[in-house]
Amino acid sequence: MASLKDLRGRINSVKSTRKITQAMKMVAAAKLRRAQAQAEAARPYAQRMERMLASLGAAVADSPDAPRMLIGTGRDQVHLLVVVTAERGLSGPFNTNAGRFARARIRALEAEGKTVKVLTVGRKGATYLKREFGSRFIGEISYHNVKRIGFEQADELATRITAMLEAGEFDVCTLIYNRFQSVISQVASEQRLIPAALPANDTAAPTEGLPALYEYEPGEEELLAALLPKNLAIQIYRALLENAAGFYGSQMTAMDNATRNAGDMINRLTLNYNRTRQANITKELIEIISGAEAV
Repeated sequence: MASLKDLRGRINSVKSTRKITQAMKMVAAAKLRRAQAQAEAARPYAQRMERMLASLGAAVADSPDAPRMLIGTGRDQVHLLVVVTAERGLSGPFNTNAGRFARARIRALEAEGKTVKVLTVGRKGATYLKREFGSRFIGEISYHNVKRIGFEQADELATRITAMLEAGEFDVCTLIYNRFQSVISQVASEQRLIPAALPANDTAAPTEGLPALYEYEPGEEELLAALLPKNLAIQIYRALLENAAGFYGSQMTAMDNATRNAGDMINRLTLNYNRTRQANITKELIEIISGAEAV
């Protein structure tokens, strides 16, 4: 049985831990509100950009002069996976979910005889995947010194991917990240970046008649040459914002659970401490009474 001194030390230690988890929860909650607002604000723009590219790409997708970013290299052998995770831990299963999703994707592609290259964004993803797939790594990007992720980071990553495409280093590029749904829900997702995964053109409802036809000036090829690189950066930026919001949501939930568990442990230790103290007092009283009776 632990002594009273040991129990007091454990109680004080758990109380100190609870103060830390409470502080981390409050910090994560404050950062979550801003990150969630940024992620939700970026979604409509990214979705409209995809619609615009769907309209433009439909006209030139079958052309031999179509941009490589739109139609790819024409092959499906070398796959580049860009895995986005957080820079820090203490966020529950957030980083593990993205790592497991990427690992399953790598294994599935290699089972089909594909060549896989991995580019990680965030230290936790690199740590998780490098143990098993270190030979597939072509780079690790970390933003631990960046206070707030901005569009310039996404643009730099998009420029690097574009240079790799022009050099013929891959055929298909896929982005893997945690999509923010709510404070308690972040879903590991994938999005194909190259060739551009263009959704079907929007069609009007039957009651609204035929869909509108648009004429573009300048031509579709010139617009696509300008919009496709920008769209690549925008989709990456959205994923970075979704990942940041999901991280803070997961961290807030994890710290809230840790605070609750610490409180339960303090209650159990306090109860054990009181019982031990009461047993010691009772034992001393029995010894005193027995000694008095023996006199």
